[in-house]
Amino acid sequence: MTLPVRFGLFVSQAGRSWDEVLGRFQMAEELGFDHAWLVDHLTPTDGSPDGPIHEAWTLLAAIAARTERIRLGVLVTSNTFRHPAVLAKQAVTVDHISRGRLILGLGAGWYEDEHRRYGIELPPPPERVDRLEEAVQMLIALMGAERTTYSGLHYRLDDAPLEPKPLQRPRIPILIAAHRPRMLRLAARYADQWDTFPELPGTATDGVTTDIAERVAAFEDACRDAGRDPGSIRRSTWAEGDVATSEVAFTAFVRQHRALGFTDFSIVPQERVHGSVLERIARDRIPGLRAEFDASAT
Repeated sequence: MTLPVRFGLFVSQAGRSWDEVLGRFQMAEELGFDHAWLVDHLTPTDGSPDGPIHEAWTLLAAIAARTERIRLGVLVTSNTFRHPAVLAKQAVTVDHISRGRLILGLGAGWYEDEHRRYGIELPPPPERVDRLEEAVQMLIALMGAERTTYSGLHYRLDDAPLEPKPLQRPRIPILIAAHRPRMLRLAARYADQWDTFPELPGTATDGVTTDIAERVAAFEDACRDAGRDPGSIRRSTWAEGDVATSEVAFTAFVRQHRALGFTDFSIVPQERVHGSVLERIARDRIPGLRAEFDASAT
């Protein structure tokens, strides 16, 4: 492995004010985390749908303007909410505002309740995967070509420009969340970073029957089938609960997943006061883990 390890906070804007969300991103930057993430939902996915939640890409642009170093993104953007060309414009805008710190997280969409409430179509899973693959192809083409013409089953472009181009070249890094066989193959073909996490009821992994190790094996096989080196693609995962409130649990989480080839490790912050476990993880544990894993990768 040659990719350096990175550490992040999965912040989520659900139930939080603008000031709270910004404060958490700024805290993540201050503590030395490498990246921090919003969610892309129109209603909270936990508890009452009446709770507050800001729109992801608008919020991300504002955060990009108020931070300086930390990489940022949406974990992950629901392909059902936006035409890929509109998302391309949004992503490039945030890339410029952030001066090249965006990671473009993508997913097929999954939360049925919010789609029903807002009258947004949620196609069957096979069609959602088809649509996402077309969207990824379009995004890559738009970021790289002077003009793009594309004719798919679900999306079309006719001599479409994308100006300005992203600051990051050849393109903004694309993260694809994938947990099931077809999505794992899609990530293996296109992703700069693959994201997965354990089976959790009420999330995108609800009902996934394979464990992380099985998904890693399937992903690596799919990479080789696609002619890509599995070690050239970042692998990210996240955890909540004890992992975010115990230095010992955090270290065990990182070691367990590093042994499976993961490069990026995020946690859901539980507290933000100075002197907290989160600060001790950032100050006392992460530097040692960086030194250990990055030294072994060279």
